[in-house]
Amino acid sequence: MDTIASLFSFITTPVSWVIVQFHSVYGKIFGPDTGWAWGLSIVSLVILIRICLIPLFVKQIKATRAMQTLQPEMKKIQERYKSDKQRQSEEMMKLYKETGTNPLSSCLPILAQSPFFFALYHVLNGIATGKTIGVIDDQLLASARKAHIFGAPLAAKFTDSADKVAQLGAQITDVRVVTAIMIVLMSASQFYTQRQLMTKNVDTTVKTPFMQQQKMLMYVFPVMFAVFGINFPVGVLVYWLTTNVWTMGQQMYVIHNNPTPGSKAQAAYLERLTKHVTQHGKTRKRSEKTIVKAIVAKGRDRNEFERKFINALNKAGLAAQADGTVMKSESAAAVQSEDGTATTGGAAAPKRQQPKRQSKAQRQSGGAKAPDDSEPKTSLSKSDEPEDAKPSAAAKKAEPKPGGGTRSKAQSGQRKGPQRPKSPSKK
Repeated sequence: MDTIASLFSFITTPVSWVIVQFHSVYGKIFGPDTGWAWGLSIVSLVILIRICLIPLFVKQIKATRAMQTLQPEMKKIQERYKSDKQRQSEEMMKLYKETGTNPLSSCLPILAQSPFFFALYHVLNGIATGKTIGVIDDQLLASARKAHIFGAPLAAKFTDSADKVAQLGAQITDVRVVTAIMIVLMSASQFYTQRQLMTKNVDTTVKTPFMQQQKMLMYVFPVMFAVFGINFPVGVLVYWLTTNVWTMGQQMYVIHNNPTPGSKAQAAYLERLTKHVTQHGKTRKRSEKTIVKAIVAKGRDRNEFERKFINALNKAGLAAQADGTVMKSESAAAVQSEDGTATTGGAAAPKRQQPKRQSKAQRQSGGAKAPDDSEPKTSLSKSDEPEDAKPSAAAKKAEPKPGGGTRSKAQSGQRKGPQRPKSPSKK
């Protein structure tokens, strides 16, 4: 560890300068020789570094999701060129170039944070050995050696001997209890961060080797922290525990507000968004508009949770728009349907009425007119029409009956004119 830390000695001076500046502030509040002043200086260093790394963290999230999306294509390439490793690598690089993804982007925050971590280790190791380092002079060195966190010196380790701990003005029991608790908390926070990522923020509809790798890391990282933690000074444990807690909180924020599509976190988020939008009738936050805009743009490619969200809005009389806003269906300029198509116009288009089916006799007589309200209805009262306008009984009998043959009686050779009515048949 000392050899690795010496490789980053070029950044030791900036790190020690930042710690001294924070110590000058906290020293006025808690006292310059207290563990609170030096411990909070380390915590503040972590917060400052993590704030600077937020753009890299955003890039890491995008890269991780892009890699999850590419896993099926990567698996196909591996199966197609499993006997030709060189061609397999070429196709992988081609896929990365076409999609604009970089596998190393998911490791950027860790890689960017590593120099500061080893530089801090180098500073604390110098305090433990009584050497001035960076901008820490003899006066600050003596103050740092007196600083204790719950009875454990900043520069003490779990593996230190009792004599070495006594030189720092502490007892070996206090050092081991404090370091053991901090190592357990550090490993537990790392495990919980990885677990919530796997159980809540992973697309459950796609089973890829990437998920298996993440599950393996979920158990490997805590073990690594436990093994290496016994060789870290208390100050480094404070640094690493703080950065783990920051990562856990940052991950919880991302899962709650910008979950991975197809994950359980997205289902919970869209359920909350549905209640919020149906209650207020609009999307108020910029992040909500971004999510709705992405869902509308997918069209037919929406997953199960996104389709439920669109259907719930439709049932509430709302329609999601292409710009991420939500409007009422009656006044929407473009009503977004579930399959991704849009109906233009202020009101819904009238339904097309199917014509009524005509009887065979009506089709033979040239078609019947559609029923209209203007037609006279049958009444028990006498009609006001003149007698000449009424059809005669003979004309009525000459009309073809519904369901009759293709030819009328006149065409079948029967005699025209009034005929003797037939007597009713006896049954």
